[in-house]
Amino acid sequence: MEEKRKQPRIEVDEPAYVSSGGSVMRCTVRNISTEGAAIDIENPAFVPARFRLVMDNGASVRECQVAWIQRNRIGLTFLEAAPT
Repeated sequence: MEEKRKQPRIEVDEPAYVSSGGSVMRCTVRNISTEGAAIDIENPAFVPARFRLVMDNGASVRECQVAWIQRNRIGLTFLEAAPT
């Protein structure tokens, strides 16, 4: 399979939350780059097209949108540049 990402992703295993409209769902970030991430979540059907990804340690909150869904894994595109 041909790699289409502009930036390489770093493999991680970090707890995080999907936050939207007052609703919060726990997830696990599996890989991340400056442009996006992949998360595992129990029920992807409840994840909206746009939401905030909040890292469990509070170090990062990113606005994102769903790029793809495969089973319980969701690919995300970040909507703004990473904080510096």
